[in-house]
Parts: sequence; structure tokens; C-alpha cells
Amino acid sequence: MHLVQILLPLTDNAGRRFDSADYGRVRSELSERFGGITSFTRAPAEGMWKEGGHTAHDDIVVFEVMARELDHAWWERYRAELERRFRQETIVVRGIKVEML
Repeated sequence: MHLVQILLPLTDNAGRRFDSADYGRVRSELSERFGGITSFTRAPAEGMWKEGGHTAHDDIVVFEVMARELDHAWWERYRAELERRFRQETIVVRGIKVEML
């Protein structure tokens, strides 16, 4: 079993906030494909990283799904689609192997 996390920004690079329908579409797509989804949207997380000589940051929301197997090709295509939709150079999509207890 794998936990897949998608970190999506609240705003584009110009600081314009994305519409809630953008996140609703992601929620619907993932729920339909994986049979369920967990969304962390009420209290955005803050991501910070060093870029060149300055510190950059994003306020993000996190979507999680559980998958028995990872279809790497599908996730690569979906990540590219999200990068296009959310106008981002890179969106983090990470898979974590989970041991059910």
C-alpha cells in the first residue's frame, strides 16, 4: 500500500488565489480514480525553501490518496497536468510506502 501526497499552492506566482473549483476538480478526479481522498485545505501549510540568494515560500494545501500499486506513468502525466493547471514549474507529488497496522 502507498500513500500519495500532492502539495498544491494556494496562489499562482503573481499572488492570485486559485478558485475553490480548481481544488474541487482535483478532489473529484482523485476520489473517482482511487475511491477516496483526504484533503487538508482548512489550515494551509507553509512551505519554505532557498532559491538563489533568497528564501521563497508558498502556502499549500495537501491532498492524499491510498493506492495498492504506484502507476508511475499515470502519476507523471497527472503531475504535469496539475503543473499546467496551477501554472507551476514544479508540483510535489510524493509516494510513501505504508505498512498497515
